[in-house]
Amino acid sequence: NMASNAAAKKIFFVAAGGTAYLSAVCITYQYMTARNNAAAAAVTSLNINNDRNATSKDKNTMQTSSTSNSAVFDYLARQDTFQRVAKKYDDELKSDEFVMGIYLLRRALIFFHARGTVLEVAAGTGRNLDYYSPKHVEKVFILDSSDQMLLEAKQKIQQKRQQQTLVFETRVGDASNLTSYYADNSFDTVVDTFGLCSFDDPVAVLKQIQRVCKPDGKILLLEHGRSNSYQGISNYLDKQADTHAKNWGCVWNRDIEQIIRDSGLHIEILHHFHFGTTYYMVCRTMPPQSKT
Repeated sequence: NMASNAAAKKIFFVAAGGTAYLSAVCITYQYMTARNNAAAAAVTSLNINNDRNATSKDKNTMQTSSTSNSAVFDYLARQDTFQRVAKKYDDELKSDEFVMGIYLLRRALIFFHARGTVLEVAAGTGRNLDYYSPKHVEKVFILDSSDQMLLEAKQKIQQKRQQQTLVFETRVGDASNLTSYYADNSFDTVVDTFGLCSFDDPVAVLKQIQRVCKPDGKILLLEHGRSNSYQGISNYLDKQADTHAKNWGCVWNRDIEQIIRDSGLHIEILHHFHFGTTYYMVCRTMPPQSKT
């Protein structure tokens, strides 16, 4: 009958659309991983050390996942990678982020939740600059460990000064040790997009973020990591983790939700995208019922 035919067509189109989307995601991941293999092979300074002497706690926070080989980056090697990719970073990622809808997620997270005085850590080349609204935000402090990444961000800020009055301030610094730069309770909003994959100790960074965020402020996170819903995708990320990390300085198969739990952050809003590999989160430093 007509109802059953309509239902069958609906199932068909949903299945076909899902298959096409999954294929696009997998192809995009594969492209992101494979296209810089030649360049990465030429970088001799990179050192992935699976047996570095560290405490058990340090290893747990820095390893790619509990089910895959540990890929621990030497700090200087990681910085070399960021310095190397800075000039081509935006051009390399723009098509990937368009296909994956990352632009929309960035815009939604920042436009709807960023308020007052903002700190953005791991800001890189300033891919979020366009999404801060002068109507909601007074000033944005931009922090990154790579001066070459920040140089790209500064060029964008200079261009924006001709269009709006929003104030940006940049600083080269270590997000795991914000004590040297910012006092407690300094910011209404702290933002990190796709940074937890690149820190040596993401838990330490999140604890520092909580320290500088006001008690009633928000911590906005847009991250990627292993999928807790689709093991096949996580297996793929595990398999390609070392190669991807060599290319981008990014450990893309970390357990993001476990990192959040270990940091003591309280998740107010959590959405998953891309089969559970992208995490859209609005967090607080304390549970809502504890706020005064």
